[in-house]
Amino acid sequence: MTDAPHSSDVLVIGSGAAGLTAALNLAARFKVTVIAKGALNEGSTAWAQGGIAAVLEPGDTFESHIEDTMIAGAGLNDRATVEMVVENAPVAIQRLTKLGVPFNTDGNALHLTREGGHSHRRIVHVDDATGMAVQEALLKAARANPNITLVPDMVVIDLATSRHEMRYSGAGHVWGVYAFNRATNRVELFTANATVLATGGAGRTYLFSTAPKGATGDGIAMAWRAGCRISNMEMMQFHPTCLYNLEVKNFLITEAVRGEGGHLKIPRAGHRFMPDVDPRAELAPRDVVARAIDHEIKRLGLDYVHLDISHMPPEFVREHFPTIHARLLDLDIDMTREPIPVVPAQHYTCGGIVIDRDGRTDLPALYAAGECTQSGLHGANRLASNSLLECFVFGEAVADHIAAHWDTLPPPPPIRAWDESRVTDSDEEVVIKQNWTEIRRFMWNYVGIVRSTKRLERAAHRIAMLRDEVNDYYGHFRVTPDLIELRNLLESADLIVRSALHRKESRGLHYTLDYPETLAEPVDTILVP
Repeated sequence: MTDAPHSSDVLVIGSGAAGLTAALNLAARFKVTVIAKGALNEGSTAWAQGGIAAVLEPGDTFESHIEDTMIAGAGLNDRATVEMVVENAPVAIQRLTKLGVPFNTDGNALHLTREGGHSHRRIVHVDDATGMAVQEALLKAARANPNITLVPDMVVIDLATSRHEMRYSGAGHVWGVYAFNRATNRVELFTANATVLATGGAGRTYLFSTAPKGATGDGIAMAWRAGCRISNMEMMQFHPTCLYNLEVKNFLITEAVRGEGGHLKIPRAGHRFMPDVDPRAELAPRDVVARAIDHEIKRLGLDYVHLDISHMPPEFVREHFPTIHARLLDLDIDMTREPIPVVPAQHYTCGGIVIDRDGRTDLPALYAAGECTQSGLHGANRLASNSLLECFVFGEAVADHIAAHWDTLPPPPPIRAWDESRVTDSDEEVVIKQNWTEIRRFMWNYVGIVRSTKRLERAAHRIAMLRDEVNDYYGHFRVTPDLIELRNLLESADLIVRSALHRKESRGLHYTLDYPETLAEPVDTILVP
């Protein structure tokens, strides 16, 4: 049995941009606990290279940023949500600057770069390591706040809901979470008046992904099991340019390399192929570029294509991309003199937990923000550098709603402790590794950039077989971090495949050979538990 529960006013699951923004905005009035699965800086935020989109350039407008977002999202976006996020972007940048994020400047103004799908220069950045700078500033502020408790190495298993109450109320309320403590190997209960999921995406469902290893769809899977609707999970964004290297499998080459003049070319032939595909060439939205690269690789039997910015002055390249330049030099690639071998890789989860513009889910006292959500911002394809922006705007929106409606959020009742008395330790950990590898491989092969009904049905068949095996394993052995992630990984894969089979068209990131046309009326794919 677990020890006495950890109690706070608000519980935040995830220590990235969305979670810490919510915590910092709540901490003026409330006691906040922030749980991280691993180290506090291991989430996706720290991995973000490109920057944050905001209308700051003379001549740029909110309407232009809104339209760029809607175009990239293939009309599946919720316009009111897009307007809310875009119009709050400049204020978010101001707040980050006050927190000490050292954005690049050009004279007295912020230096702005341009990325694919944007009609103006509007990407605020810190060299090519914006996410790390943001993460450090947010963490520094959180550590200095006496009302915020930061708890690393807690692997959340499931939401604690009304069904876990000592006296079941039947209200469907969320009271916190059960989490596995890596240090003690015990399951602990965290309770709160309000719970915020800021757990990131499900990128590690795929064999090749730029996401950190912890991106196993935990929040999405937990919310689904608890009774939340999940939407648009088929819209998995594949970044066009991940480094092709047999030893380094998830190093992203930022969109800004193309934004600053990089060209995509066929190896050996040196042909620049993107102008043949789209008038925007390398600055087309990510789904267009990723499919074009995938097509050339399959058509010509290539392992990769080239991303070449060596025609630009070496000083320019080193100044704009110091992190990438240094990392590639370690691999004997000098991007100032030679092209970079790249392939597409899964990069961002555009679907997720259905939330409103206050970050509310379907369950009382459960909120969500960031990549684990489907807020209506991204639609069928996320516009570059809108991801961090979503975290700041929705992190604050969640905090505002909790504060404004605190009187409607009662303290948690007595909740049952986690019972491990019926289970034993497993001596078959190889089962977890085998199933993890199998999921990621068939998702890459059958549910990747280009899909078909037959491929999706094959994936669904494998998921059904694995589900029985994983559920049996989960029911008979004590939980471990790997088992928790495997369970969530399988749930996420199932939601992706079911969503993809449901959509009878090609739109944005979802391209199927059986339904290549786009329907006239965009409709969200919504799965109901």
